[in-house]
Parts: sequence; structure tokens; C-alpha cells
Amino acid sequence: MASPRPFFPLRLVALAAAVATALPAAAQQDTVTITGTRQQGHAGVAGFGDMPLARTPVQAASWSPQQLADSGIASLGALTRLDASVGDAYNAEGYWAIVSTRGYTLDNRFNYRRDGLPINAETALPLDNKERLELLKGTSGMQAGTSAPGGLVNLIVKRPAGTLRQGRMEWRGAGSVLGAVDLGESFGSDGTFGLRINAAYEHLNPPQRHTHGERHLIAAAADWQLGDYSLLQAELEISRQRQPSVAGFSMLGASVPGAQDIDPRLNLNDQPWRQPVVFDGQTASLRWRQRLAGDWQLFAHAMQQKLRTDDNTAFPFGLFDPNTFDCGQTCDRYAPDGSFTYWEFKSEGERRTSRALQLSASGPARMAGLEHRVEAGLLFTNYTARMNDAVFDIAGLGKVDGSLQTPPSAGFLDSNTHRDERSTELFARDTVKLAPAWQLFAGLRHSRIERKSQRTITPSDALGDKPYEQSFTTPWLALSHELAPGTIAYASWGRGLESEATPSRARYTNAGETFTLQSRQLEIGLKHAGRDGEASVALFDITRPQTFDRCDFTASTPCTRIVDGSARHRGLEAAGTMRTGPWLWQASAMWLDARRQGSSQAAVNGRSPANVPRATLRLGSEFAVGPLPGLALLAQLSAEGQRHVLPPGREVYASDADATIPGWTRLDLGLRWRQQWQATTLVWRLGVDNATDQQAWKESPYQFSHVYLYPLAPRTWRASVQASF
Repeated sequence: MASPRPFFPLRLVALAAAVATALPAAAQQDTVTITGTRQQGHAGVAGFGDMPLARTPVQAASWSPQQLADSGIASLGALTRLDASVGDAYNAEGYWAIVSTRGYTLDNRFNYRRDGLPINAETALPLDNKERLELLKGTSGMQAGTSAPGGLVNLIVKRPAGTLRQGRMEWRGAGSVLGAVDLGESFGSDGTFGLRINAAYEHLNPPQRHTHGERHLIAAAADWQLGDYSLLQAELEISRQRQPSVAGFSMLGASVPGAQDIDPRLNLNDQPWRQPVVFDGQTASLRWRQRLAGDWQLFAHAMQQKLRTDDNTAFPFGLFDPNTFDCGQTCDRYAPDGSFTYWEFKSEGERRTSRALQLSASGPARMAGLEHRVEAGLLFTNYTARMNDAVFDIAGLGKVDGSLQTPPSAGFLDSNTHRDERSTELFARDTVKLAPAWQLFAGLRHSRIERKSQRTITPSDALGDKPYEQSFTTPWLALSHELAPGTIAYASWGRGLESEATPSRARYTNAGETFTLQSRQLEIGLKHAGRDGEASVALFDITRPQTFDRCDFTASTPCTRIVDGSARHRGLEAAGTMRTGPWLWQASAMWLDARRQGSSQAAVNGRSPANVPRATLRLGSEFAVGPLPGLALLAQLSAEGQRHVLPPGREVYASDADATIPGWTRLDLGLRWRQQWQATTLVWRLGVDNATDQQAWKESPYQFSHVYLYPLAPRTWRASVQASF
């Protein structure tokens, strides 16, 4: 299917140039001010404590609960609405969110933090008890031992903040209904003790048919001020979500079907025997802060996360012969006539446990006649995954229109994988004031990891468990210069790291060999934040090594896993917020040139990855209606360019190299009305997502070695009321 060329890269370049030239001017004009809701705050995930984001030499952002509510965001998967750098990467309803940043898919095991400590995001992470969401863009070797180079997501937990009484009711779509409370209180003569409780229950009924479910959360956070210098904080979160996941569509042979030819409300995971996905989570943490003389502080922070998952689905995957398992040209897609194989997948009782302990100290120092702000610490982490044997067996034939029903499979058991990992990370960061307008930022993290895995059923060609250990150091360096009050230019260089091992199978000539995959990033940027404003522009260049199995999987030939070139992502990001009169404008844009290079496969070099658009735009506006105080009209425009459907080297048909999905544009509308009724503040919200009911393919992830296509959700209404008293 032919697709148009990217539809606004030149506009992105023009926008970036306009933002860059407007930075100094914005500080001088009185008629235009810029609101700094995203950069004038701070984001701990950036690694610089309470330093305002506008002064840090990184691209990062944070969002408050009000911003999430105004945008209708109820899950991590909807983070893609907030920033042009964030994209979908198999973002299925009812499953855990998978997103990308700067074109790289974030690893749900290593790229997520909770109050700065690592957590596992292979679950549904609730947002009801979160004070803000933070995002760091780019490599994160200074902030994390191992992680994909796209960035880090950090969830900040709500803490006690005095007396608080807040309730919220929300209705969405076909019948999703949410009720939530947020309660806080201080105790003791001087407010020595603080307590905050969040509770939520939601009946889930998304636009896709037969996808009903439910979720609930109960969370408590407590503070104990031990004198003037010591603070002890504890918190507990218990959550559960039970809901069928939504399966994706796919290519039909050599063709990419039009999104207008399918029903976006159809869920192909709809068989009589399918079961819901169940996510149970329990997380608890304890944090102690001790203030010392000279503005120094000591921190000790421990956390444990326990997850239990029942992963069940009627899974459309290729078209296979049920007797021989041959799939010919339909191993990674559906057949030209729209038929596919239903697989029954049941992996119940999955248990994942993450533990972390971080000890750190931070404070100012004067060395060699220069002012320093130093932080150093030690992080211990332990992760285990315990699985049961899983059912993964052919059930029968399905059709892309959902017209066929099939009985369940015979229940053939497949092996699953137990995993163990321990890591010890020593880190240090220093901010040095070289001169009144110059600052140097340096960071270093040394990590030692121990990993092992074991199959629940030993395959016939297994060579046995091969645990391994690795040690590595990831540096980071940046220099910033203040061009004018509130305006800085910066340049940074850093590394990130991922660890990978060749499967311990007899077919591999290098079974058990480990790879230390170091990604590298160069970035230059410009930031401005005045009294009320912000804007930023950044150019980045990231290179990430790629592994490849060199063999013919259709024949009984040996395989060798090698590092085969790299994925290089070069891009331009621009973001800004501006208020003029009753109007508030927010925009972010990214132009991305993502390509493979240095591969031994000549046909792969110069090719773009799957599911990565070249251009992305987010534009939001808010209009304060003067005659009606407290009323604001909201609009959000999201646009993404065309993207490839298959990764380089995965072509089956001659036309596969040109298989793309076209770009799309979506408009969301809403209003917010804040009113005072006696001693109660009411906030009413009404919104409609995809107001024009556009039909398009939202994303094309190549997941589990298969092409999937997910459509934009159809027009969906939402309404809520929040009462504070």
C-alpha cells in the first residue's frame, strides 16, 4: 500500500528555528510571556536534585496530576500524548504499557523508576497516588546501570502535605466509571506526623468490545519529622487490574490493509475460552533523610516491589499448519485472505520481585577554588522472576473480521524462564561553577551485575544454565553557558549500557557468550526560562549496537550471535509554552533520522527501523473565557508521520521494504470549569478524544517477531468532577 511522504518535517525545522530565535526575545517582550510548567520545576530523574530543569544540561520534563487530568491521561501508555519524543511501541489496551523515546523502545525491566529507585514495569502501574510523572530523554548511563538508550520514566509518589480532602468521579467512553479519594492529615502539635491515603476503584469498559474489566488501588504514605534535621518516610501501595488485553491487526500477505477497512472497536482477542490478564502489585518503601551541617544531607532509601501476573490471551500470530507448524510466507503476518492462527497462551502465577537499597550523600563543597555540588552513593538491587510452565499451543483458525470462533487448544505446555539478577552500582555526580556564566557537570557510575536464567522445562538442545558476571563504567559530561539571564546553551556527552547473552542452546556456536552493548550520545541544546516562561531546542545523536543471529533458521545450520553494526538516531527536538492574553499555547516537536549502519548485511544499512515516524508534533492550547471566570477551553493536536512496518532484514516479499503506514492527525477537545461552592472547590472536566473520529493506524510494532497494527481509538467522550474541601 502506497503511503505519503512525511508530511511536516520542514515545518518542524521551521518551528525549531523560530523557537531558537525567540529565546532571547521572549525575555525582553512584555506583551508575550511563557509559562514554565514543565521546565521551571525539577525532575529528580535528571540526576541533579532540586536544580530547575531549565538550568540542567539535559532534556527532561515533568507533569502534574492536573495536567494528566486535563489531557485525559489515566495510564502510562497515554504518556505519548504529552511529548513529541514519546511514541507507542506495542501499546495495547489491557496489557502493560510499552513506549519509546527518541525512537528507542524503553525496556520495561530497566527503564522505569519509582521515587528514583528501579522498578519492574511489566505490569499495570497505577497513577492515582502519583504526584507527578518525570521523563528523561536520551541515554541514562549516569542515572541507571543498564537501560535502553531512549530515556527513563520516574513515578513520584504522593506524600503527606497537610490537611487534604479530595474526591473524584470520572466517566469515560462506553461505560468506564472511576471513583477515587485523596485524603491527608497532619498530627502532633507541630505537624510532626503526616498521613496521606489514596484509594481508587474503576470499572473498565474501553471502546473495544468485550474488553470489560476492573481495577483498584489502596495506598498510604506517612511522614515522621524526628526533630529539625531528621525525616522518616514510609509508604505502601496495593493494586490490582483484571481485564482482557486487545490483540493487534497485521499485514495481509504482502499488503498493508487500510485502517478504514477494519473496525477499531473489534478486539481479536475475543474467544469463548479467553481469560483476562490479571496484574497484582504490592510495593512498599522506607526513606530516611538526615540533614547535616553545611547544607549536607544523608539519604537511605529501601524499596520492595512484588508483582503477580496471570498472562492470558487468545493470541493471533501468523498462519501455521497445525500438524507440521509450517508457516511459509505467513510466519510474521496474517494471510492475504485475512485468516490467521489463534494460539492459546496461558502463563499464570508469574512472580516478579524487585528489591533496592540506595545510600547517598549530597552537599556543597569548595575545592581548588571552585564551588561544587556533589552527590555520591551506592545502589544495591536484586531482581527475581519465578514462572510456571505456560500453555502456548495452536487453538484454531481466526479471521481478521472476528467472524470465526474456535475451541481451545489441547493445552500443550511450553517452557518459561526463571531469572535472577543482582547489581551493585557506585555513582558520583558533581556540578562545578567554573565562572559566573559557566558550569561543568560530570557523572560516573560503576556497575557490577550478576545474572542467570533457567528454563522451567529443559529443552532437548539446552546446554545448561550459564550464569555470568559483568562490570562496566558509564561516564557522562556536560558544559553549560548562560547566554543571558534565564537562557543557557549546553553540550553533553554520555554513555548507556545494555547487557545481552547468547542463548545456551547447542545450535549456537558461541552459546553463553555475553555482550556489553554501549550506546553513546552527543547532544547540544538551548534553553530559556524567564519569570513565567520556557522554551528549548536540542540536537542529539545516539548510536546503539545491534546484535544479530547469523544463520539460516529454515535449515539445520549452526548460528552465531554477533554485534552487527548499530542503530543510529539523530534528531531535533523543540518545545515551548507561551501565554498571550487569555491564550496558553504548548508545543513540542521532533524530527528523527533513524537508520541502521555498519551491518554485515548490505541491504540493511541505511534502512529505517519499524514503527518509528520521522516527524512528530504535539500542539496544545487553552483559552480562558473571560466572561465566565474559572472556565477554560482546551484543545490538543497530535500528528505523526509515516512509519515502516517491518524492521530491516525481515522482508518476505519483494515489496516488504516499502511497506509503511501513513501519517495521522488527531484532535482532542475539552473544557475545564473551576468553581467555588461554599467551602468546596469543584473542578468539572469534559472532553472528547479523537473528536473528528479519524481512522488510521496509530502504530506498527514488530513485537514477538511479528508485525502488528493498532488503530487509533474511535471518538471517545469523558467527563469528571473533582471536589476539594
